[in-house]
Amino acid sequence: MKKILALVLALMLTVGAFALAEGGDLLAQIQANGKIVIATEGDWAPWTYRDDNGEWMGLEIEIGTLIAEGLGVEPEFQMTPWDSILAGVDAGRFDIACNGVGVTEERAEKYAFTEPYVYTEVVLVVRSDNEEIQSVKDLAGKNTANTASSTYAAIAEANGANVTPVDNLVETIMLVEQGRVDATINAKASIDEYLAEQPDANIKIVEVLAEGEPVAYPVRKGPETDTLVAAINEILENARQDGTLGAISEKYLGADLTHGE
Repeated sequence: MKKILALVLALMLTVGAFALAEGGDLLAQIQANGKIVIATEGDWAPWTYRDDNGEWMGLEIEIGTLIAEGLGVEPEFQMTPWDSILAGVDAGRFDIACNGVGVTEERAEKYAFTEPYVYTEVVLVVRSDNEEIQSVKDLAGKNTANTASSTYAAIAEANGANVTPVDNLVETIMLVEQGRVDATINAKASIDEYLAEQPDANIKIVEVLAEGEPVAYPVRKGPETDTLVAAINEILENARQDGTLGAISEKYLGADLTHGE
């Protein structure tokens, strides 16, 4: 009899979950499917990358996995070029994007963001022998390398630079070192990570443009995502309070950047 009751209960829960999913609630769909589909570039250390064995690594991978565990599902990371990530979230191909997405007013009009999980520093980088560019004010008419549609590209363009689109940080640094572009604007954590692995790299930081830029997770905007955003916020806050989030930040970014100013 107990086995029958257990089966009936399990069936009711399953039917209920699918009923909610059919109603459009994204959290219910994720839990009914048993997985959360996460878009990430996969080649942007220390945020998201693969090790020599092809295993997912990085701050975004650990926090994305933490979110999945908190929701009671498995994470499914899908390697995706940056310029396709937000469009994929908007189209419903991905449930969430874990890729160091900066929060801007323009993006907030189109996407629902979780609470920020880290606050990053943004820096201006040039070749080591470049004395002409000392700040973003010197970028007018110059060329920068940045991911298309990124906040960094927007900063460069706002200061009169011509942006050469790139796919990853390695390509970015290569263009700066070869003199094919004059500069790049990027996350300090990414530049620090690159210099730690390539100490002879022919680049230098000349200006810190922003400290405490909020980074959060975007999901599709609409009432169907409200419960997912609330659930992720609760998971992130619990991880912040118990020190898990700070430890992940220190591991990959070299400091606890989980608190704003």
